[in-house]
Amino acid sequence: MKRLRRKPHVNHERWLVSYADFITLMFAFFVVLYASSQTDMRKQAQVAHAINQAFKALGLFQPASSADSAATSHDTPVTPVNIVIGDALSAAPSAAVRADFERMRHELQSRLSNQIAEHVVALHIGREGLVISLREAGFYDSGSTVPHPGSIGSIDSIVSVLRPTPYDIRIEGHTDNVPIHTSEFSSNWELSAGRATRMTRLFIERFQFEPRRLSAAGYGEYNPVAANDTPEGRGQNRRVDIIVLPAINGIPQTTDLAARPQASESKASPAELRPSGK
Repeated sequence: MKRLRRKPHVNHERWLVSYADFITLMFAFFVVLYASSQTDMRKQAQVAHAINQAFKALGLFQPASSADSAATSHDTPVTPVNIVIGDALSAAPSAAVRADFERMRHELQSRLSNQIAEHVVALHIGREGLVISLREAGFYDSGSTVPHPGSIGSIDSIVSVLRPTPYDIRIEGHTDNVPIHTSEFSSNWELSAGRATRMTRLFIERFQFEPRRLSAAGYGEYNPVAANDTPEGRGQNRRVDIIVLPAINGIPQTTDLAARPQASESKASPAELRPSGK
């Protein structure tokens, strides 16, 4: 008796294999785009390693030996990608820069000990660099951009520490959230920008600070350091921040200063106001 041959089963879902490969590649592509927009170099290295492993799983790259992969992960440096997001630098400063910032902070603490004790000056090293906060109570009249004559000595002490260094300086104006409307300023934006640019001008004209190292920015009420629901909090928010950036002529210092050549021209973000020095 002749047996009937069964027709081979046609798999109508083979397209899922190609579709899955395509989705994996698209995922890897968007992960690369996302990673390139981030500021954490360690995370970028981790993402790059994960993508490399994903491509190896697809058979697109030949897997390396365990010894080679260990050498790659530990010995090969990751090339830094310097991206500016708002005002934050993408790469962490070198050990030499951090040590220099600590030295400047200790020297400023010694010179401004009275002002720090009176809570009109605050110092800290943050994500962006060394921050010197000048509170309105010790440096300005309400609604004015001109520092008190009695505060010039404090500013002179700050400049004497910062001027010999090679780092870029950004001067930021900040206010509380109480609206202002005067004949000179119609908003907190204008007041904060006016204080920042006036301080920048003071650095240049009175203290002969190099103009290309300076930039000014006004943030209004939108970058507070304390809540605005108490007089003390509003007093902390009314300030001018002098930020020593871990950058020289716009180049982030991610290696030792002695090994990095200085650029011939500086760059500023579009939101910054740079004085011409004229």
